[in-house]
Amino acid sequence: MKNFIRTLIVAAIILSLCAIPMAAQGVEATVTIANGQVVSHGSVTVTDADGDGVISISDAIYAAHEANFDGGAEAGFKAEDSQWGISMVKLWGVENGGSYGYQINNSNPMSLADPIKDGDYIYAYVYTDTVGFSDTYTFFESTELEANEGQEITLTLSAAGYDANWAPVTLPVEGATITVNGEKTDFVTDAEGKVTVKFDKAGAYTLSAVSETMTLIPPVCNAEINKAANPSTSDGNMIIFAVMAVAAMGAYVIARKGTVNEK
Repeated sequence: MKNFIRTLIVAAIILSLCAIPMAAQGVEATVTIANGQVVSHGSVTVTDADGDGVISISDAIYAAHEANFDGGAEAGFKAEDSQWGISMVKLWGVENGGSYGYQINNSNPMSLADPIKDGDYIYAYVYTDTVGFSDTYTFFESTELEANEGQEITLTLSAAGYDANWAPVTLPVEGATITVNGEKTDFVTDAEGKVTVKFDKAGAYTLSAVSETMTLIPPVCNAEINKAANPSTSDGNMIIFAVMAVAAMGAYVIARKGTVNEK
């Protein structure tokens, strides 16, 4: 029995030592925070800020405040234990009695204490409708994209919902107007939630959406538009060579014709 207990102790020590590098190094996650509109979005390094031994959703939201909120997480974010587990009581400086929501990879997690890994996407938001809670979480299939000037880009806008049995489902968002850098455009989603956009000028653009029939928790997608590729120098040289070859051939034919005529 003593040997068995010693073995358990050694195994526990080894496991705790293995967990130390992960907690110290942290993970890279993308975090979005919204309060009626997107107020913070980007990649952050997340560590075990609350010291519970797990790098969690709560730690990711904390890291986003540390990086982007004036005054850091101490001023803008607070989570505490409640009868329902760990709960947010302040988000982006807003204290509204607990009307907040959060998603991980566009799905409902179990708790703020759920662990995260490299590459995860966390979205936390303040409810704007604190009576009917009609705010609907919406998202594009990607939060980042890259394209060239004039290239058509097709996006799909979806909403998180529930079926008749309260099972989570994903639904298309129809009739939503796409915004670019906060300004409305003429691009509107169809019945499948799809929309095709394009940009004629290179630059960085932030895409979101608004609706006249739904209260959208705003989706976000950062688009990096590159200048259209110019013909390469080698292609230009080949064109010049071809033109010169045709000209030379024409000159040769004319010269031959003159020689024949002289004869």
